[in-house]
Amino acid sequence: MLIPADVQEVKKKAKLLFTKEQIEASLDKVASAINEQLGESNPVVLCVMVGGLIPAGNLLPRLTFPLELDYVHATRYSKESVQNPEIRKSEIKWIAKPRILLKNRNVLIIEDILDEGLTLAATVDYCQRRGARSVRTAILLDKKNVARLPGGAQSADFTALSMDKGFVFGYGLDYRGYLRNAPGIYVV
Repeated sequence: MLIPADVQEVKKKAKLLFTKEQIEASLDKVASAINEQLGESNPVVLCVMVGGLIPAGNLLPRLTFPLELDYVHATRYSKESVQNPEIRKSEIKWIAKPRILLKNRNVLIIEDILDEGLTLAATVDYCQRRGARSVRTAILLDKKNVARLPGGAQSADFTALSMDKGFVFGYGLDYRGYLRNAPGIYVV
């Protein structure tokens, strides 16, 4: 199957926002803060799939303490919304929930982006309802000038990078399911 024409066009028009080196340096700083705050707490680290995979995979080797790793797959996007970005959904669909018990555990959620905040808020709420002792959040990219939706997370505990407006892809972030593997973060 050929790459769709719109994906090729977006890739051609995109401008590099953050290089791989800038991302790596930001992850070093985030890891240092996480090591300091969670180093003695034996946390459960939850990767929010699919976008959190690359940020989590690059952050985990920087964490210097024992931890348990699991994942969640919570999304507001469907096949229709991926094909038509104008479709917005506010309902969270749980594709996979953590298998590790969260009761009385410290939890660190790693997510790719904070924009409207609903997925992150729902994941935090899920952990709290499961009896987590504490829940902290780490995100790769915070879209600062995007209006958070009612009930959405307003910020994260640990943020690697921030930006204003624009559609981004790369380093885990996707455009219609493609371009997650771009070696930097690009803006259209």
